[in-house]
Amino acid sequence: MTERRASRAAASERGERDRPPRDSYATRRVAFDSEGDECVGTLYLPADADDPPVVVMAHGYAGESSFGLPRFAETFAAAGYAAFRFDYRGFGPSEGDPLVLPGRQLDDWRAALARLDLMGAVGDGRVLWGTALSGGYAVSLAAERSDVDGVVGQMPVANGRSLLASHGLFGKLKALFAGLRDRAGGLADRPHRVKVYGDPDEFAVLNAPGAKDGFLSLVPRESTWRNETRARTLLALPRYTPADDAAKVTCPVFLVAGTDDDLVPYSSVETLADRLPDASLLRLPMGHFDAYTVRFDEVVAQQVAFLDARL
Repeated sequence: MTERRASRAAASERGERDRPPRDSYATRRVAFDSEGDECVGTLYLPADADDPPVVVMAHGYAGESSFGLPRFAETFAAAGYAAFRFDYRGFGPSEGDPLVLPGRQLDDWRAALARLDLMGAVGDGRVLWGTALSGGYAVSLAAERSDVDGVVGQMPVANGRSLLASHGLFGKLKALFAGLRDRAGGLADRPHRVKVYGDPDEFAVLNAPGAKDGFLSLVPRESTWRNETRARTLLALPRYTPADDAAKVTCPVFLVAGTDDDLVPYSSVETLADRLPDASLLRLPMGHFDAYTVRFDEVVAQQVAFLDARL
């Protein structure tokens, strides 16, 4: 085990000991319909709060909501906020085909928000919490809606091309071919899949240094998640640019970025912050996955402080 992986493992074990008391919140399973498929999420309700605002959460590229998000949700609930983490169609317990397409997953977000509007256990406050690709989704949604009270973006993707930056010219051509192959094969029910993560010398959507170890550190031991995704995502990602809508966001936004992030460059998050009318940026010397482990306490404390100040 490398020193970096050992430190992550130790931080993970320490995090299990430091989690909020179980009696400080309650959980319930919440299902909702998205384009005919049932999506599933977990709602965390603080023990001593009436009609609390809700932090709505979903994972980044090809992740499931059990990959590191429970610890954040528990902390928010212990601080007096409801939290709702859900899985996109095709991921975790949710029904459907596991396609990572921005337009499709944004529809899942809209369906999740519509379901919360029908629940009497929570108040009207809505904060969108996203990490990596879902951080970009949170910005896109806030730009189109008037019922969002805040956004928390953790290493948010401001431009989908940044996720493919490590591929080089040959890798980008291979990605284009793989995406076209999947799109054509899908018409004949012969989808083409590629790895979600891999080492830098492997062809995978995420193959920047540290992506493999970082992603693996989030996957629970009991998970049946598979390291594969439909290749057509490689055609959709370069066209997704949530930073283009940043000027339309009217609610406050709190961004977290790592200066050592090899997946989402710090400069891209800084540019996103500059385009948002009301944004604050937490800059930390960390890699893409460190917010879940060695930097968790610092990151989540700042996020709770943002919620306290804005809600």
